[in-house]
Amino acid sequence: MILSKIKECLVLPDVILRPIALGDAKALCSAYAVNRSHLEPWEPVRPESFFTVDGQTERIDGLLKQAADGVVLPLLMESVRTGGIIGAITLSGITLGPFCSSHVGYWVAGDQQGRGLATAALERVCEIAEEVIGLHRIEASTLIDNTTSQRVLKKCGFETIGDAPQYLHINGEWRDSRLFQRILHHHDPAL
Repeated sequence: MILSKIKECLVLPDVILRPIALGDAKALCSAYAVNRSHLEPWEPVRPESFFTVDGQTERIDGLLKQAADGVVLPLLMESVRTGGIIGAITLSGITLGPFCSSHVGYWVAGDQQGRGLATAALERVCEIAEEVIGLHRIEASTLIDNTTSQRVLKKCGFETIGDAPQYLHINGEWRDSRLFQRILHHHDPAL
C-alpha cells in the first residue's frame, strides 16, 4: 500500500503534507465549505452531499480503497498552527509497467494563495512519485484560462504537451484544457 510508505513532512514552515485519513472528514468538509466559491470555477458541479461530513466520509473511504489498490495517492495540506485542511493534492490513475505514469490534481485554499504552497506540495509529490512509486512521468491538466495553476506546473518542471478541446466537465459545462507533463527519470519501468 503506497499510503503506508508516505510520511508526513513540512512543505512550508507552517504546512504539513500528509496522507488522507478517514478521520479527516469533518475538517475536509469544513475546508470545502469555506472554499466552495473559490473552487467552483475550477471543479465539477458537486452534489450537496459532497459538502457534508457523511459525504466526505464516503469519499475518503473510496479514496482509501483505491489507495490500497495502488491506483491513487491522496494527500492533504494541513496548517501546523490551526490543524485545518488548507489544500489537497492527489496522484490518480497510477499505472506501472511500460506506461509508468499518473495524473496529478491539487487545490489550495483561497486565503493561502500566493505563498508557494501548491508549488512546494507539487515538488514533494513529484519526489514521492519518482522515489517511492517509481513513476516515469506525471501528467496534469488545467483549464485554458487557469494561468495561476499553469505557472505552478511550469515552476515544477512540467512542460506543455497540448490543448484538449472539451476535455473536462467543469462548473456545469465541457471546458477546454491545457495538458502538461513532467518526465521524472529515464530508468527502466517499475513493474
